Amino acid sequence: MKPGSKDATTAIMNSLKSEIMGMPGIHNFINVANDDGSGYVISVVESEATSNANAVKVAELWGAFSDHMEAAPTAVGYDVVANWKN
Repeated sequence: MKPGSKDATTAIMNSLKSEIMGMPGIHNFINVANDDGSGYVISVVESEATSNANAVKVAELWGAFSDHMEAAPTAVGYDVVANWKN
């Protein structure tokens, strides 16, 4: 994201919570961000196939942030090795 956009993008993210959490197979959604625009989105999804099936919706959701992005994000998938919670 562009530096200084954290408040605006957080507001957008919060307005999209039901759409994000309503995607099939999503278990967890984590967003971490700094004021300089750096950050990560981490989602734990039921399976790789489910995640791939959500790709069109995810791209649509990222579109809501287009005014605040320096560049489009690149999705990368990993196998969950640990997902601990208290």
